[in-house]
Amino acid sequence: MKNTVATLQEQKNNKQKITMLTAYDYSTAKLMDQSGINCILVGDSLGMVMLGYPDTLSVTMEDMIHHTKAVTRGCTETFVVADMPFMSYQTSVYDAVVNAGKLVKEGGAQCVKLEGGLEVCPQIEAIVKASIPVMAHLGLTPQSVNAFGGFKVQGKDEEAARRILQEALAVQEAGAFAVVLECVPAKLAALISAKLEIPTIGIGAGNGCDGQVLVYQDMLSMYGGFKPKFVKQYANLGEQMKEAFSEYIRETQDGSFPAEEHTFKISDDILDKLY
Repeated sequence: MKNTVATLQEQKNNKQKITMLTAYDYSTAKLMDQSGINCILVGDSLGMVMLGYPDTLSVTMEDMIHHTKAVTRGCTETFVVADMPFMSYQTSVYDAVVNAGKLVKEGGAQCVKLEGGLEVCPQIEAIVKASIPVMAHLGLTPQSVNAFGGFKVQGKDEEAARRILQEALAVQEAGAFAVVLECVPAKLAALISAKLEIPTIGIGAGNGCDGQVLVYQDMLSMYGGFKPKFVKQYANLGEQMKEAFSEYIRETQDGSFPAEEHTFKISDDILDKLY
């Protein structure tokens, strides 16, 4: 069954957990789609895991459109969410609507995601009025890493916790159909999830959220040596890939690859005529 805004809301209503992973290319998206994942996030995390940037701030609209187009080609049932990159929506409500429209019209996304709370509610409202679903993002918002002074858990004291709760209610009121809660204490995330009518998607926010999202390179141990506390590694594909690459190099160098079964035949009679 095709995943939509309506089916995701129904999952929350029926207390069925929503599953989401990041993807940035056709082949990975196709595998996820065939696995039955509910949502794929084409995250601006692609700046780090695909393009080698030190953070997400350098990602452009062109980057996001390019990768979103690749992902949507690989999906038939999965709901595709595209991140709005840094400075594509903060500058004005007009810019936010125009850039959200590009991710849907050119990229093929079914939804856009943007970071922030009260300060982006006008953008959320305007994008929703343009008939584009919006997923909000609260807690640790990576595009604000410089303002936060690093990647830190958010909402640990009363004032900060109250602010996140108020902002969650505000983005819901502005029209967001779901909200990501990143690096928020588990009990706070559970409280927010209970108070909101819309689904919450957690990353480092405990299992009290209505769903979960992970960067797929993190959960498959494909990206660097650092593993965030909230990541569970379901496979060590990074090591398996390196072993396969090394074996290919070895067999190519010693001549065992390609073997006879990997080659095509030609009649000796034909070859004799070429001498």
